[in-house]
Amino acid sequence: MATPPRGQLRLLTCGSVDDGKSTLIGRLLHECGAIADDTRDTLARDSRRLGTTGDAPDFALLLDGLEAEREQGITIDVAYRHFATARRSFIVADCPGHAQHTRNMATGASNAELAVILVDARRGVLAQTRLHAAICALLGIRDMVLAVNKIDLVMFDQDVFERIAADFRTFAAGLALRSLAAIPVAARSGDNLATRSPHLAWYAGPTLLGYLETVEVAEDAAAPFRLPVQWVNRPNPDFRGLSGTVAGGAVGLGDGVVIAGTAMASTVARILGPDGDVERAAVGEAVTVCLADDLDVARGDMLSAPADRPAFADQFAAHVLWMDAAALLPGRQYALRMGTAWTTASVTAIRHRMDVTTREQQAARALALNEIGFCHLATARPLAFDAYAANRRTGAFILVDRTTNQTVGCGMVAYPLHRAGNVHREAYPVDQAARAAALGQRPMVLWFTGLSGAGKSTIAKLVEQALHGAGRHTYSLDGDNLRHGLNRDLGFTAQDRVENIRRVAEVARLMADAGLIVLCSFISPFRAERQMVRDMLPEGAFVEIFVDTPLAVCAARDAKGLYAGALRGEIPNFTGISSPYEPPEAADLVLDGAGGAPEVLAARVVEVVERYQKK
Repeated sequence: MATPPRGQLRLLTCGSVDDGKSTLIGRLLHECGAIADDTRDTLARDSRRLGTTGDAPDFALLLDGLEAEREQGITIDVAYRHFATARRSFIVADCPGHAQHTRNMATGASNAELAVILVDARRGVLAQTRLHAAICALLGIRDMVLAVNKIDLVMFDQDVFERIAADFRTFAAGLALRSLAAIPVAARSGDNLATRSPHLAWYAGPTLLGYLETVEVAEDAAAPFRLPVQWVNRPNPDFRGLSGTVAGGAVGLGDGVVIAGTAMASTVARILGPDGDVERAAVGEAVTVCLADDLDVARGDMLSAPADRPAFADQFAAHVLWMDAAALLPGRQYALRMGTAWTTASVTAIRHRMDVTTREQQAARALALNEIGFCHLATARPLAFDAYAANRRTGAFILVDRTTNQTVGCGMVAYPLHRAGNVHREAYPVDQAARAAALGQRPMVLWFTGLSGAGKSTIAKLVEQALHGAGRHTYSLDGDNLRHGLNRDLGFTAQDRVENIRRVAEVARLMADAGLIVLCSFISPFRAERQMVRDMLPEGAFVEIFVDTPLAVCAARDAKGLYAGALRGEIPNFTGISSPYEPPEAADLVLDGAGGAPEVLAARVVEVVERYQKK
């Protein structure tokens, strides 16, 4: 009796570089007859031109589409291929193995149901193998296949295979997998891919393709209805629809829904798909939903089932995979995208970093490239989300560098932090406007930045004297002074510098809220933190003043002997010597700290303040 066909399987291949991932998929396509004649001819020509496999076709070229990949023999991007057998259809992602392209591998894993982890039989389980397996597990993949490739290069040795399989099973014991199969293969020659190999008489299990055709990937429990709003559709005054892709469950005409976070309720009056009206929409379908009531809904909001709402909070715990050469620093603000919502966010604490080799939890103050940490995050506004384990679509997020717009991290929500729902802002009848009116001035923050010895404090003192003499209400915050009290627990590492400025920014914001003109003199070496302070304040109320003094001039002044000590190696993490300074790219005011008299430079700052006060 024939086995009935199964549904589509989404899988990825991953593992360390040069373990044969592209070759394996290319050979599977060949074995399944999924290569067109013209593609086969092109493959033969390219194989001869590149000379990678002698006279035999190099099946890896079917997937290594980028010329850079072909020249290096590695996969850089994620390549997707569709193929089918009589028993099942497949979407397979060929993911890069090189450490610098881990972000692409994570992208492929985020949509896969099963992972094929390749290992070169000659090299065994490597650190990159473990990293990829750990990422797959974090991204919700619970079914894996360990394909021990190039078994022909170790003379089809059973002991080698069993040793590698045992090594990987020991590591995978902590990944909470539902299924794990180990299969020996030789991708280039096709041994044990689609047909059993005569060289593997000792192996009694299925071929790789046979296993993929029959494996039952366990379904997660049905998620409740979720629709992140991508767009509020208003083509004319008589139509208002909420457009997006269903991210959980299903919704039908007449169903009750609520807006997550506001508890506003309505019923579904109409559902439109790509081809017109439909009665029901399920996960993955792009639809426009019209509600019976005209509720206040915007992009980034989420429609949900009334009885099972998502969490709605501005703090949560999550696993974070860091994907940037510059480290993740607690306190630094990043752009965060969760579903269709964008906001700013920062990591408030790294609870631990995971050693992917041992799976041990280690203390950490930062995350480096390709490291995984369990973190607490805080967002600028509450978001609707689910735990990633419950819904991969509504529990995932990315972090984006606000300066470069590069994606620098991805995260999987574990749970909301309960304190997020218990802390509320208290409103007072006497607000900033009332305090400013009483003082007769517009509050603002003057932020002096530059190298140590640039002249920031000298100029700021002169500015404050002039403003005070003119009857302005001011207060000065200076880096050295705050390190005697509020920031006395901080050092000068990059992490501590970020936290230093975060605390200063909060104090400056509160003082501006009190109606004061606040003068801040800090090296503040990183653009990201200076931008953070700007974003805390109303438009125009933050003035970035760059005291542009060359390093040589600052070192020659060296009134405190700091540069001499730094050059002798006695002061680590010294800005300009052993720690970087990122000068402003578009400061509101640039002062020549080397050639201008301090009194003249201070007068220029006072002019900026008075112009703002007269607006």
